[in-house]
Amino acid sequence: MVHPLIPQVLELAAPVAEDLGLEVVEAVFQTNQSPPVLRIDVRSLENEDTGLDDCAKMSQAFEAVLDTTDIIPDAYVLEVSSPGVSPALEIDRDFVVFKGFMVEVTLSAPHKDKRQWVGQLVRRDESTVVLSQRGKTTAIPRELVTMVQLSDQSPD
Repeated sequence: MVHPLIPQVLELAAPVAEDLGLEVVEAVFQTNQSPPVLRIDVRSLENEDTGLDDCAKMSQAFEAVLDTTDIIPDAYVLEVSSPGVSPALEIDRDFVVFKGFMVEVTLSAPHKDKRQWVGQLVRRDESTVVLSQRGKTTAIPRELVTMVQLSDQSPD
């Protein structure tokens, strides 16, 4: 269950992150800690890894903003971190960043008699997800794709 302060926190954090070239991925308020921990996950808006410097800058800038508000009246700890790499590819940026990586594509209905495809990601465009399997490309209709995730499997 999302803590009731999270929407306010996200509203305050988003413009701070954007000014630093970052985006807020997630915010969690862990009230079972003493003092409570407000964790903000950020990632770079560019095709770069989010580094320790980025997290430190966000922490300092966002702490200054939080200090001007009264939304968390008691003591708390602010943690800013990178969410790491999610195995699921969801946004356009993911498909650019992980071009050439092995992926597993799950379909809602079979395409060429298969509901699961493993191959090297070539691209995703408006209508297809294109994989390479041992040098042969396959264009899978996007409307059939339910999930694309990073994989350590070799192509079929």
